[in-house]
Amino acid sequence: MRTAVVALGKIGLPLAVHIASSGSHVAGIDINETVVDLVNKGVEPFPGEAELDSRLAAVVESGQLIATTSFAEGIADADVVIVVVPVVVDAEARPDFRAIDAATQAIGQNLKPGALVSYETTLPVHTTRHRFVPALEAASGRRSGVDFFVCHSPERVLTGRVFVDLCRYPKLVGGVDARSAELAVEFYETVLTFDERDDLDRPNGVWDLGTAEAAELAKLAETTYRNVNIAFANELALHASELGVDAQLVIAASNSQPYSHIHQPGIAVGGHCIPVYPKFYLSVDRSATLPAAAIAVNESMPRRAVDAIETVLGELRGRRVVVLGVAYRGGVKETAFSGALALRDVLSERGAVVLGHDPMFTDEELLGLGFEPFRLGGECDGLIVQADHDEYRRLSSADFPSVSAVFDGRRILDEANFAGIEVVAFGRPAMPSAPA
Repeated sequence: MRTAVVALGKIGLPLAVHIASSGSHVAGIDINETVVDLVNKGVEPFPGEAELDSRLAAVVESGQLIATTSFAEGIADADVVIVVVPVVVDAEARPDFRAIDAATQAIGQNLKPGALVSYETTLPVHTTRHRFVPALEAASGRRSGVDFFVCHSPERVLTGRVFVDLCRYPKLVGGVDARSAELAVEFYETVLTFDERDDLDRPNGVWDLGTAEAAELAKLAETTYRNVNIAFANELALHASELGVDAQLVIAASNSQPYSHIHQPGIAVGGHCIPVYPKFYLSVDRSATLPAAAIAVNESMPRRAVDAIETVLGELRGRRVVVLGVAYRGGVKETAFSGALALRDVLSERGAVVLGHDPMFTDEELLGLGFEPFRLGGECDGLIVQADHDEYRRLSSADFPSVSAVFDGRRILDEANFAGIEVVAFGRPAMPSAPA
């Protein structure tokens, strides 16, 4: 069996390596020549993905994986084509399909008769059937369901732990017709193995959801749920603060009962998924109200954090405030929809000197993101913890000798290390009320 994986990014490359490890011959296709050259040398083109360096080197050396910029070279002999081209979104999470449309056009022009095309990119409902199937038919001159087959199978993995997640979570598939679904199930059962899980109501493995729309909706539902849950956790933390109650204790107590699964509050919801896909959901279900309300709550949290530190410091004009962690979450070098960017903008509006620190970014990269680089031990008035990098758990006031106020947006600091300095956070007393 020959497989093509289109787009060798942080999801596509580990997936290609995993499939190659199963015995399938894999052609990885990417328009970035640097990425292709590195992959063909067995060198990971980006850091931070567990086991990728060794596993990539092994499948390249064995000849199971090659990379190319040529769709003709990569797809002409492929029995299965997996599309992981990202859908870029603007600040309002409105999708820009140009890259994936171009890839679909190139796939159609080179598609082998009888091949299966599986879209793993997260999409608004109806996109697979009503956007990509007609495009493939037009480009190939063939008929879907007869001459080639199409399914949606959303990726459900986190960067940094893709290989673990590929085995941990059921693989969801939905075909645009029955034969497409059959081929999708057969393919993924061949190239994936699954952990045994006694917490599922059916065996872990490839789950056919019946239609492409159901598979599209399942991915949007799981990410929208998380956004809504985090919004409730944030509102609960704000209310707990007003009551003089520790929200972490309340959430832990609530979650000791098996029907409660409250997430943790935090300074921001970032990344490619949770801030974005609820807006994909709303683009089709225009009558929904909960996702919109949750988005509003979560997007307000960086401003509330600045309100909180301003309550302690007073007017922020001219004050040096450090944002600790520009990544959207700890351990990942990625700034997509990071709360650090919103903090930067709000602090700048109020006249603060905005400094940034992140162990995964160079000074030049921090400058490019609009932060004055900060080194531990430097001068600052305020400190806002935005990303929960493990390195930050060991920090103390000695690392910020002039700081007089700290906002711990992830509740990871040891307050004993900041004796004599006011440390505030969501879920503690004296939080500011919502902005008017």
